[in-house]
Amino acid sequence: MIRTTRLSASTWFATATIAILLSACSPTVEHRGYIAKPGAFNQINNGMSKLEVEGILGSPSTTASVNFQGDSYYYITSVTESRAFLQPRETDREVIAIRFDQGGQVRSFAQYGLQDGRIIDVNTRKSVVTGEETGILGQIFRGIGNSKVGPGLGDNLNR
Repeated sequence: MIRTTRLSASTWFATATIAILLSACSPTVEHRGYIAKPGAFNQINNGMSKLEVEGILGSPSTTASVNFQGDSYYYITSVTESRAFLQPRETDREVIAIRFDQGGQVRSFAQYGLQDGRIIDVNTRKSVVTGEETGILGQIFRGIGNSKVGPGLGDNLNR
């Protein structure tokens, strides 16, 4: 005798809800900017022209000229990962920097990663300087001796 069982509507609803919640937890990975061809960076050599570099790597993400010493090409790649409602987090970054002399020939080139960068807060126009980071105790006691109001408050009241 074959026995069949039917699943109730609430069981189907619970299963669908769990499936949706689990899929929301899976990360979304986005690749932004320049996507390098495998082995392309290894083909760059000193003395190559700008046209040869563009033929191998394509158009740069951005360019720069510094004090009439030659141009620089930058190829920038960024990989971000986001989960559900959380803020996106950059998991990988690659910058290929190629510097040219005044004649338009490759003078130097380098490849930088996420670990080589520094975070700059563009909203306050301040960058973290090594050795200036203060711990929690330093922040609490920074105003002692500078004001009569209390820690951290005297700086704003005396201006």
